[in-house]
Amino acid sequence: MSILEGVIERLDRVVEQYESLKAELADPACFMDPDRLRRVSRSCADLEETVSCYREYRSVLAGIEDNRRLLATDADLRDLALEELDRLEARKDALEKRLLTLLVPRDPLDERDVFLEIRAGTGGEEAALFAADLFRAYARYFESRGWRYDLVSVSATELGGYREVVAQVRGDRVYSVLKYEGGVHRVQRIPVTEAQGRIHTSTVTVAVLPEADEVDIVIREEDLRVDLFRAHGAGGQHVNKTDSAVRLTHLPTGIVVTCQDERSQHKNRARAMKVLRARLADRARMLAESHEQDARRSMVGTGDRSERIRTYNFPQNRVTDHRIGLTLYRLDAIMEGEFEELFSALQAAFSARALENAARGGPDLESKRSG
Repeated sequence: MSILEGVIERLDRVVEQYESLKAELADPACFMDPDRLRRVSRSCADLEETVSCYREYRSVLAGIEDNRRLLATDADLRDLALEELDRLEARKDALEKRLLTLLVPRDPLDERDVFLEIRAGTGGEEAALFAADLFRAYARYFESRGWRYDLVSVSATELGGYREVVAQVRGDRVYSVLKYEGGVHRVQRIPVTEAQGRIHTSTVTVAVLPEADEVDIVIREEDLRVDLFRAHGAGGQHVNKTDSAVRLTHLPTGIVVTCQDERSQHKNRARAMKVLRARLADRARMLAESHEQDARRSMVGTGDRSERIRTYNFPQNRVTDHRIGLTLYRLDAIMEGEFEELFSALQAAFSARALENAARGGPDLESKRSG
């Protein structure tokens, strides 16, 4: 059964569990307990697509065997059998890819919106200029997906670079797409400030923080220091007129968040609190991962943001993602926001690794949607 041989047994168990849930739903006692009915209905719905896809897959396999027998026994139907075999083989390949996607344990954070943070690293002004270029490339991609993004804070340089830029990104399954972007991004190009035409190497760091709910992270007022100041830089007539910018310092951890994009002090504080909550949640996850090698950490590497994940080589029009060994010679298009090929390759590679981890004794596939 091709690439699914190693997981057929688990898929059979998924079908058994699905049938058990359907039988439970038919039990009148289930309807007498609203909580039980809600739980069973949700579990059944979560497994329905996997079961439907697997059943069609088994049906396609049976059809392939039937047509192969026709080829061997009935010369009159040979042409029809060959045509049907081509169709079924194509459908089998499509179903296998879909099943592999469905079998990957779900990251409970995938549905979340995110805070995207880009900071200039080594390379001075050139690093800041690339941070701005990279953010603009991401912004074009967000627009192509129909996602909304709002700036939280920007620290700009005189040449138009960004020492730091933080944006809130909202849309359909944003974290599931962007979560692999966290890490060190290296750029190799001739800076605009380079008089002798030499190639320089600079870096920027990217962090992708899923937005945290208030129930996830509780922040006590006594743990906060709040500073108000006047916004600065580009931003309109309200800049430098009122103390609308907000800086929050979380005293127990020393995490500092600044928000100055909104005109209203209250809106800036509310948005700064969301960023702080996301950073605290991310900090908690990173601490947990440092003590326990869980499935998600094995999927994305060590989780250390000092890792170099990607190189952008402008003279060669090349981008290389070092985690999956992928090289594309279309950097110009990527910097215009055409990330789809790169992001799809990343998702496919990490999904395959996650499935391998599950097959080696990770969480049962039938419980993958419990998050």
